[in-house]
Amino acid sequence: MKTYYIGADVHSNSTELAIEHKGSIVSRYSVPTTIPAIRNVLSSIDGEKRLTMEEGPMAGWLYRNLNNAVDEMIICDPRRNKLISSDGDADDRIDAGKLASLLRGGFLRAVYHNDDMNRITLKEWVCLYYDRVRDAVRMINKIRARCRMNGISIPRAVIREPSKRKLWLSEIHNSALAAQLNMLWLNYDSIVKQVKISMRQLAILSRQHDIIKLWSELPGIGTIRAITLFASLDTPWRFRKKNKLWKYCGVGLERSASGTDKKGKPKPAFLQLAWHVNKVLKYVVLGAALSAINQNKNVFSCYYERMLHEGIMPSNARHTVARKMLTVMWGMWKQNSRFRENMVMPVSKSSAVSPARGKWTTLS
Repeated sequence: MKTYYIGADVHSNSTELAIEHKGSIVSRYSVPTTIPAIRNVLSSIDGEKRLTMEEGPMAGWLYRNLNNAVDEMIICDPRRNKLISSDGDADDRIDAGKLASLLRGGFLRAVYHNDDMNRITLKEWVCLYYDRVRDAVRMINKIRARCRMNGISIPRAVIREPSKRKLWLSEIHNSALAAQLNMLWLNYDSIVKQVKISMRQLAILSRQHDIIKLWSELPGIGTIRAITLFASLDTPWRFRKKNKLWKYCGVGLERSASGTDKKGKPKPAFLQLAWHVNKVLKYVVLGAALSAINQNKNVFSCYYERMLHEGIMPSNARHTVARKMLTVMWGMWKQNSRFRENMVMPVSKSSAVSPARGKWTTLS
């Protein structure tokens, strides 16, 4: 059976398809970005079909609707393809051909996608919740800046209790400023209401998954953090090793080394935090670690204090606690079990890098 490698350059209005067989482009199509139009092209190909396209706003929708129309479908990471795609001439037809060639050579890194609509709905609500929270923070910062421009500071009670806001606005002598602030407050109140609606919806959806309730029992892990981790990671079997999970969540370490010293020995490797990560998960995991550390005596705060006592830098210790929390939650998810304090192992001196040199710790 013939094998065809299909590269798709997707835009909102049109999609360029390049079909490659035995190292050469055998046909090209330019079709509207609709499921029936793309399916018609795929159904006209007689043989094994492997389709790829780059991650983008429409990638999830196309994956769910086209995955069963081909033998293999890969949503690839555009960041890894950047150097190749920017080399030489570039347009939609050429880019589609390059994707087909990369797919044939096995050079693409797949981006994880799920076709379970329940999980997708939960993830969309999580994204909507964080979007509304960001807008609420942005709006209150605008209100504070507007007041600061006029030498006025807003009392905390006015922000937290809308009932006191009207009285506070009436005491402002600048009527134009008071009218502007009143308009901004209307927008802020609307966004806060939307945040509460999304939180209620997340609470309803989270009842379908027992692991979210089990995670919420951990120090530093509340309901929202547990839902965010569950919706973003989707399945514990997505990562083969825990260091892959750490890197994806922004607390894993990347090793880089190059060259030799004057004696011909390899230079020591430099460890640093991974840069291209899921930013939301990074803030969630580090925030959970800080919350656990700052709480009254618990297994993670004791773990942190033990590392400080052994001379590990505080920043390294915080990231080590975050990695340990992720590992514990990953294990709970696989076994569908409750949290037990003996899941957190004691720190071993032999596994730590000397803090005097300012290196990152390599503790698990």
